[in-house]
Amino acid sequence: MKIYTRTGDDGQTALFGGGRVPKDAVRVAAYGTVDELNAVLGWSLTVVVDAASRSRLESVQHDLFAIGSALATPPPAEGRRSPEIPAVPVERVDEMERWIDEADEELAPLRAFVLPGGSPGAAALHMARTVCRRAERDVVALAREEDVADGVTVYINRLSDLLFTLARLENLRAGREDVEWVKPGADGAP
Repeated sequence: MKIYTRTGDDGQTALFGGGRVPKDAVRVAAYGTVDELNAVLGWSLTVVVDAASRSRLESVQHDLFAIGSALATPPPAEGRRSPEIPAVPVERVDEMERWIDEADEELAPLRAFVLPGGSPGAAALHMARTVCRRAERDVVALAREEDVADGVTVYINRLSDLLFTLARLENLRAGREDVEWVKPGADGAP
């Protein structure tokens, strides 16, 4: 099988289950941003030092592939087959909440806004968090136009919370302070 098909050279792409849409369609944006998030997580895994965080992020990568499949599959319509795709892993939402709670037990309470940065792993996780928020916006935009599989929006929302918390935990594990925002004009402002 060749990697190039030439079927998208006209600016259209195929969806799971049939049908073609423009490559800038809201559905394509949603699953494309989820794919981008998965790639950023893959990069993050190369710099995150905490083994438990890496293991959890690897699980999330598999989940995102399933979510991307759900997003790439339009609702059944006449003339379209319903392909078999993996289920959206909604049970992971409760697990992510437990992971967040476990990390929060170790972390100092938040007293200021946290800027992206600190250790390389934390900076990578903050980058993943911002891509996750964009994926959430794209999924919400899609949900305004078409049905989106149950649990996708909740999963993506909770994932961004997890990524923020894991970034803070990564700084703690690396012996780095979170980079706190200082209001311009305040004492200690850069």
